[in-house]
Amino acid sequence: MGHNHSHDHSSTGNIKFAFFLNLGFTILEIIGGIYTNSIAIVSDAIHDLGDTLSLGSSWYLQHKSEKKSDKKFSYGYRRLSLLGALINGVVLVLGSAYVIYEAIKRLQNPEPSDAQGMIIFAIIGVAVNGYAAYKLTHGKSMNEKVMSWHMIEDVLGWAAILVAAIILYFYDNQYIDPVLSLLITAYILFNAFKRLRETMFLFLQGIPADIDLDKIKSELLQLDHVCSLHHTHIWSQDGEHHVFSTHVKLENIDALDQLSRVKKKINTTLESYDFEHLTIEIELDSSDCSVQVAE
Repeated sequence: MGHNHSHDHSSTGNIKFAFFLNLGFTILEIIGGIYTNSIAIVSDAIHDLGDTLSLGSSWYLQHKSEKKSDKKFSYGYRRLSLLGALINGVVLVLGSAYVIYEAIKRLQNPEPSDAQGMIIFAIIGVAVNGYAAYKLTHGKSMNEKVMSWHMIEDVLGWAAILVAAIILYFYDNQYIDPVLSLLITAYILFNAFKRLRETMFLFLQGIPADIDLDKIKSELLQLDHVCSLHHTHIWSQDGEHHVFSTHVKLENIDALDQLSRVKKKINTTLESYDFEHLTIEIELDSSDCSVQVAE
């Protein structure tokens, strides 16, 4: 089946844009953290550096995933996008753990910071990371979805710094920033584990959430001459492009044109699911399939 590949190029472009935007801001962030003597900004800069490395690997793997099939990978390289999502999910969890560690340290040993300077950098941080998150949130691939949470985490982190800095500007309480950081990181970790679990499920060739296997079987079994299905499989290459295969056993087939009509009806039934690849093995009720299993 044919498929529009414009989403693939858009995915690479979005991640590439976010990579360079995050790289430039990370450098600015390190300078700003040292200038304002803000542990929050310095720790966020280190966290953003990890995000930048993740974005770089995502950009590379997303680009590689767009390669067409060859003699080594007959389905193409799309699963590299899932690998990128898996790596970045792990990095996001580790990065969040680091933020929690730094927040606890700041609770134990609070230090004064330049609140006015923090406000300026926080506004820039929310704007820059917010725009990057906006670009990635509209992506289709699992890789983009995972990376969008990296950016959203940064937006929320900078929002916490902004709120804390404004409060510190008027009221000297060094405990507000780490408490906000802990609450936001807990929220991010919840979503990170959710995405990581979803990515692992697809990586292990689980059936995509947007596909109902029982519904497909029911629709095919309602077609004339179809008596049973076996060896039916659905898996996803990257969370967006799905593969379907099945063995269909037919009954009461007396002529070749009947067989052709049934096969056409099967393909028509499956068209609405927009599978990237379809493999349909047609068998007659008089034949014996060596791979048949009870379903």
